[in-house]
Amino acid sequence: MPRGFSLLKSCAALLLLMVLSGAVLAAPTAAKTIPSFAAKTAAASAAKKPLAPLPAAKLALVNFKTAPFPYRGLIPDSGKHFLDTSEGNRTGHTARDGVHWEDAIYRDSRVLLYMPAGFDIRKPALMVVFFHGNGALLTRDVIERQQVVEQLARSGANAVLVAPQFAIDAADSSAGRFWQRRGFIEFVGEAGARLVELYGDKRAESRISQMPVVLVAYSGGYLPAAWSLAIGGAGRRLRGVVMLDAMYGNIDKFTSWVEQMRWPTFFLSAYTESSREGNEAFMQELKEANVRFKTAPPKNFSQGGVTILSTDPNTKHEDFVTHAWVDNPLRWVLERIPGFARYSEPVKLKSSKTKSK
Repeated sequence: MPRGFSLLKSCAALLLLMVLSGAVLAAPTAAKTIPSFAAKTAAASAAKKPLAPLPAAKLALVNFKTAPFPYRGLIPDSGKHFLDTSEGNRTGHTARDGVHWEDAIYRDSRVLLYMPAGFDIRKPALMVVFFHGNGALLTRDVIERQQVVEQLARSGANAVLVAPQFAIDAADSSAGRFWQRRGFIEFVGEAGARLVELYGDKRAESRISQMPVVLVAYSGGYLPAAWSLAIGGAGRRLRGVVMLDAMYGNIDKFTSWVEQMRWPTFFLSAYTESSREGNEAFMQELKEANVRFKTAPPKNFSQGGVTILSTDPNTKHEDFVTHAWVDNPLRWVLERIPGFARYSEPVKLKSSKTKSK
């Protein structure tokens, strides 16, 4: 059984336990008794309970108002309506492989939220926003196949995960609401509010609402990533961008963003043969703009900057989120962002093995 699936199963079991416990605790309230002085005192003490690390992980799939889909606006490059065809009561989008119907492909507004065990709101924390790419589902792919939840959990980073569903299991990179000006920062804002609800204590609101963001895009996630950087409105809130075999187009948007990047923000793009052409074009644009970049894995991201990594010719695009220049590349990145450790003492984990070039 995949490790990611077992983690989801554990979270589901935890949720069930919480529901059952809640039902048991709620039973006495049916009598409508007046709370005693002792009960009021206990409630007041609970409200003053100091914030502490989460004793167990929290995971939820939540519907967002600012999710990329459903989307009925325009495609900015062409000015055309995204939903450009209809049949009876159905509306759809003309894609490269035919019509994608809204009720089948663009109806899911859910977002995966995850907080690891030990997450400590008292310490500096990151919000990792993950764009999954083509042909993906949040449970089957982001959690199980790509093991994004597990990589974050094992990184030791004091970070939370926010992963929206894009086109449902389709060859489609459409950005949806991220095509709109400030669409990304509005999404991040709602994510903050939903994370406070998941955390379960409103005292966390001020910290969660100011978390620096690391945007990670895999494969077809390049398109919403490009528009998020260009017009998304995140500004200095972005601490880093990670492109996992995802430089397929809109190179000018990535170059423009990098030119305005300030320390300690970092930009990392790693690639296989699949996106080599786009990464080579990106490097050429950086050279013309006199932007320096490195082509070797950094020790850490304390100095920010741009890193572009090629990988072994045998590295597979479809496995890149788990097997890239290292195994578990997202974990590798999060381990190397200084100042966001989940624990006071360093977590002793097996170091990721770097693949030979």
